[in-house]
Amino acid sequence: MTTTQLESSSPFFFLRKAFFLPYFSILLVMKTEDRLAFAIGRIENGCDIFSGQWVRDEESHPLYKESECPYLLPQQTCLAHGRPDRDYLHWKWQPHGCSIPRFNGTMMLEALRGKRMMFVGDSLSRGHYGSMVCLLQKFIPDNAKSIEDAGQRTIFTAKEYNATIEFYWCPLLLESNADNPWKHRVEERIARKDSINKHGQHWRGVDILVFHTYLWWYKDEYFKILEGSFEDKVKKIIDVRSDDAYRMALESMLKWVEENMDPAKTRTFFTSISPTHGRNVLWGGDKKGNCYNESTLVENLNYDVPRPLKKTMRVIDEALSNSNVQITFLNITRLSNYRKDGHLSIYKKQWTPLTAEQLANPVSYSDCIHWCLPGVQDTWNELLFTKLFYP
Repeated sequence: MTTTQLESSSPFFFLRKAFFLPYFSILLVMKTEDRLAFAIGRIENGCDIFSGQWVRDEESHPLYKESECPYLLPQQTCLAHGRPDRDYLHWKWQPHGCSIPRFNGTMMLEALRGKRMMFVGDSLSRGHYGSMVCLLQKFIPDNAKSIEDAGQRTIFTAKEYNATIEFYWCPLLLESNADNPWKHRVEERIARKDSINKHGQHWRGVDILVFHTYLWWYKDEYFKILEGSFEDKVKKIIDVRSDDAYRMALESMLKWVEENMDPAKTRTFFTSISPTHGRNVLWGGDKKGNCYNESTLVENLNYDVPRPLKKTMRVIDEALSNSNVQITFLNITRLSNYRKDGHLSIYKKQWTPLTAEQLANPVSYSDCIHWCLPGVQDTWNELLFTKLFYP
């Protein structure tokens, strides 16, 4: 079947092998007669906004200053925690052969008037949420905005717009023993099968939903799945390969979206894998190093994601392409993979005192998973903005 035939035979199609080609990404193509909620136009034909390169931009990036966003968490503020360099702030994503619109905070707030936007997932999703709040809050007077910590939900309210931007903590999407946002560090992770509605009841009524889940599924080769209830005195727990457990979560998410999100009125996004930079030997560095002291981008445009990630990407590709659910895929993996300079590294609040051994070896406690804000995750939101209004 040709690409044209695929376009005309289903609401969307995914370019096969999209994750494995250097400059390709998954594309979502709607039928010409369909119009997605919030869309006001289309990106130019043939423009893959996820294929491109980072270009230096000291005029318009960063899109906000760290010191001007009071809603950033101490786990996100690299400059406040002593990061000495500033170069990581001044990069803009430039697609090949086309451009993306500049993020327009006022336009975004108007679109959210009387509506709810929610980011769902783990701490990387929280960073994505924090970026969006910082991008929007500067357009709102101090007396017309507030933030509330409501257990698993964090709610930012733009009062004049009667709009909320929310974050909902559930790192596995399914009910799990890591659902407590303050006590989620468990040695043995367990997720309950067919439990998406445990959290999903809190997502109903949301107008723009942004899912992300990945890292928590891949601590080990096998993942523990609970059949039954966490309240059962005798629990039936089985070991499932992590890929299969992850696929199960994705399929549960897609089923929930199909049953609860109206594509004529709401939009659903799925954010792809956020790459880590824990082994700088992968980009030609010291075998004992990681993102610590990295202040430049990976310059090789053919630099590829590690093989284990490709395998997981295939799981995502299969789950999404086998579904008829209308969902927009934010393929941020490859573009973020170049940004070894963008992680928190050692420049964040440490929740427990560092040992003398750690202090002597900063690589040992460098965070190469999460991102500084402002930074890479602002670009994720520039791309989300583009796909929301110009799919």
